Amino acid sequence: MTVLLDLDPRQADALIGAIGPNVRMVTSFDALEAYLAANPSEYVVVLAPSVGIAPAFDLAERMRVERPALGVVLLQDRVDTSLLGDALRAGVREVVDQRDLATVTMAVRRVAELATRMRERGHEYEPAPPARDADQPPGKILTVFSAKGGCGKTTLATNLAVALAESGDREVCLVDLDLHFGDVAIAMQLYPVHTIADAAGVSGTLDDFSIRGLLTVHSPGVSVLAAPLEPGSAESIPAALVGHLLSQLSAMFDVVVVDTPAAFSDFVLAAFDLTDVFLLIATLDIPALKNLKLTLETMDLLNYPRERWRVVLNRADSKVGLTITEVEKTLRLPISAQIPSSRAVPVSVNRGVPIVQDDPGHPVSLEIRRLGERVATLPSQAGGRGDRRRLLRRKAR
Repeated sequence: MTVLLDLDPRQADALIGAIGPNVRMVTSFDALEAYLAANPSEYVVVLAPSVGIAPAFDLAERMRVERPALGVVLLQDRVDTSLLGDALRAGVREVVDQRDLATVTMAVRRVAELATRMRERGHEYEPAPPARDADQPPGKILTVFSAKGGCGKTTLATNLAVALAESGDREVCLVDLDLHFGDVAIAMQLYPVHTIADAAGVSGTLDDFSIRGLLTVHSPGVSVLAAPLEPGSAESIPAALVGHLLSQLSAMFDVVVVDTPAAFSDFVLAAFDLTDVFLLIATLDIPALKNLKLTLETMDLLNYPRERWRVVLNRADSKVGLTITEVEKTLRLPISAQIPSSRAVPVSVNRGVPIVQDDPGHPVSLEIRRLGERVATLPSQAGGRGDRRRLLRRKAR
């Protein structure tokens, strides 16, 4: 069921049709309060433009504390970046042009799916990650990269984020930077209401509160900034925004894990410029190793420090005629982690449950956990972060 508050219901028929068959309309705040009190499992409140901005924000802020599982969808005659930023800070889940009925339908559906998922997990609300102390140093940024697809980047990134938060003393944010075809949300069985694409619309007013509004909580200690739901949305996201987001997230979280596409795009390079530890993945096959070697050469040219590189060999026990010693000799780098092959990994991916949660004692889980503890204790580059590409160009002059 969904409840629609419209103080001027003369034009409500079209909205009711867009929201769906199970909608209850009320025409006053008193009626809305009475309805919500009588229906504690209600999951969506849609506010028509007649409600007004200030009362809508007041309701959203109150519901965020009293009933965090309840999603507020705000309809307006005109949606601009200033409104989007203010709405995110107030706790509004979606802001939609009331004339775009198809988008109204999808917004209500997304909020409903989020509520359903939260109930299936057995809790009434998604707790916001606690704020870090202002005097704490920035959290570490760990970037998972491979220039060849199919090496297991997303599987490593999702499991690493969960493993790092298991102790309970770290808050971790996982960022899906594969802006065209990101799979983090699917791999973790998430239904994000907001994605990184929403940050583009409010980039001038992004602060901690608005960024928190973009995140989806996966489990205690793990939040996700999901990739856009539509691949075309990536075109509206500037590389500078990626750097700004990662900088702010590192101030908000103890660890930021970045999943990347298999390319040296501007987005990836923006993340690289802020990265504390590079987790570079390959498998035991010649194409993957060739791409990794080219990756290392490119990173050398771009002046990313070698002491921050960590080579991770996925499916390392595959019997394919190559040995670990041969790989290390070819790359001229030690292998930092050897993740074994197992059918349990794709099974966990298909179930949407990271294997470190699904089977904590599995050899794959143990190796990812060991890798996480090693990289989490490395010193941060903190004040040494900067644009390595600009440094390279200065050195070349």
